[in-house]
Amino acid sequence: MTNRKVSAGVGVLTLVAASVLDYRRVAVGAESAKPREVIVFAAASLKEAFEAIAMKFEAAHPGSRVVLQLAGSQELSMQIENGAKADVFASADLGHMKALQDAGLVAKPTVFARNEPVVITPKANPAGLLRFEDLPEAKKLIVGADEVPIGRYTSEVLEKAGKDLGEAFARTVTANIASRELNVRQILAKVSLGEGDAGFVYRTDAAAARDKVRVIDIPSRWNVTAEYPIAVTAHAPDPELAISWVEMVSSPPGQQILSGAGFLTADPGPN
Repeated sequence: MTNRKVSAGVGVLTLVAASVLDYRRVAVGAESAKPREVIVFAAASLKEAFEAIAMKFEAAHPGSRVVLQLAGSQELSMQIENGAKADVFASADLGHMKALQDAGLVAKPTVFARNEPVVITPKANPAGLLRFEDLPEAKKLIVGADEVPIGRYTSEVLEKAGKDLGEAFARTVTANIASRELNVRQILAKVSLGEGDAGFVYRTDAAAARDKVRVIDIPSRWNVTAEYPIAVTAHAPDPELAISWVEMVSSPPGQQILSGAGFLTADPGPN
């Protein structure tokens, strides 16, 4: 009788042990099946281009997943400074990237694309703007905040134009600023919805909303070029995959996608 009970007890323990092993095998299998993630912090103006590159990247790296965090460069830079988990940072200007590099938070960056500001109006164009010089007629102007790259570029454009068009031009335009937004897509949305007579965005943003806005080019003598640097972060959770992402963005297929979205080439060539 005693031997029978012992045998039964041993059998139960064996079943429990087997169940635990099976559970561990399933857990390990689930863990190994979990996709590798590359977390990309990118300027809002890169949305469509990086979404397209992400699809190509995931196809080229089976089992991987691209997580895009899109916002103003200044916001993303601050998040990285405060310890946010990110593998890659792609900025719409050199300044925010340099601050992170000086702090030892990113590796050496490379410029992968360029862009240029334009003025947009709602499709109906209520202010009747036909050229950049008409900008003082926009009674509600939407621009980026001073710390946002597009905001800084806007200030540079107005300063340069004011030297030729007179102080009254820049003063009137500045007085008509209705709001200062934290990223370029907020500017695009407000102008698209008719909440502003005009706004400053990148050419690529205007292209993404071509059915909702009109574009007014800024004469080249007053315009500026926005340079977009990219870098792997110093504390990247998956540095190997991060490097692969940077390589994809800089590769001919990545550059072709960026060019198709309206970005200028990474290397402008000799002047």
